[in-house]
Amino acid sequence: MKTPFSRHSKYALGLFVFILAISLIYWAGGGNFLRPAGVEAKITQETIPLDKANPHVQAVMAVQNRYTPDLMDMPEVVGTATGLTEAGRPAILVFTKNPVEAGMIPGRLEGMPVVVKVTGEIVAMPRKPKPDKPAKDRVDPTARFDRPVPIGVSTGNEGECSAGTIGCRVIKGGKVYALSNNHVYALENNADTGSSVLQPGLYDTDCAFDGNNVIGTLSDFVEIDFSGGNNEVDAGIASSLTENLENFTPPDGYGTPKSDTVEASIDQAVQKYGRTTSLTKGIITAIDATVKVGYSSGTAIFVDQIVVGSNKPFIKAGDSGSLLVTDPDRNPVGLLFASNRSGKVAVANPIDEVLSHFSVTIDGE
Repeated sequence: MKTPFSRHSKYALGLFVFILAISLIYWAGGGNFLRPAGVEAKITQETIPLDKANPHVQAVMAVQNRYTPDLMDMPEVVGTATGLTEAGRPAILVFTKNPVEAGMIPGRLEGMPVVVKVTGEIVAMPRKPKPDKPAKDRVDPTARFDRPVPIGVSTGNEGECSAGTIGCRVIKGGKVYALSNNHVYALENNADTGSSVLQPGLYDTDCAFDGNNVIGTLSDFVEIDFSGGNNEVDAGIASSLTENLENFTPPDGYGTPKSDTVEASIDQAVQKYGRTTSLTKGIITAIDATVKVGYSSGTAIFVDQIVVGSNKPFIKAGDSGSLLVTDPDRNPVGLLFASNRSGKVAVANPIDEVLSHFSVTIDGE
């Protein structure tokens, strides 16, 4: 004979089995209901790093790279990259000068989502920035520093009244060098090897040369191709001495970078210290970027770049050459060299590519 208790017991048992089954589906799906286990689940840094070794990122990059030539031929497109959708799924990013008509850029390519982001043009930071006055309680990175000078402060070549940033101190064969951009130290391929490198840059001394400001000489640089070929880095090094150059930022910076570099990954927290905006923090929003970058000498195409986003300007004019490091661990990730006009979308060379070009290592912790 069935009793109300036995009936409810069966209901309770059935409910328990149902909840158990749903729980298993929930956890197998990475904590997401209504998604097949392992398919299109949101990937976070706590699970699988969103770097080039990630299979989901690799799949998007492959499609991105196949369609980049066609996308870059569109007048409004200034770049492509691999990033994330608003829902946190790997996607192809397309950067444009202005808003584009609906349907001009497909919403999906080979099944991969495409996200259009209006960035405006990407430019190497102007070499003649308007100086920003630092707050009274902060260090002025545009000033002349006692020797040895810290990294992250004003620098430049004697051949031009401009200013950029000392990225870091690097070493090779027992010698030390200051690392910055080609367009800071080699003046877009136009400076002579052996020319003087200064701290601060001439722009911050009213264009007046002072031999006491020399911290080294231009040693080497990677030429920028303005003829339409692909570039990987905008970088130059100046031979210096430990008596002239330190390996840490001013006191209001992040300190000494680590010697060990890390590969960029999407959603990675990063920071930099530069001549104009001092210490700023952001997030890597895209990797494997192909971008058109405007210079005084013309437009150059850069491939395999890192894109950093921030709600506030991450870099401004004069921050070119700043070292991009992880936050808070201070592992070098990239060398900053360009951004959109607002400075909220910044572009960096992968630091390992920069270092390998000069066969140097970062002199850090």
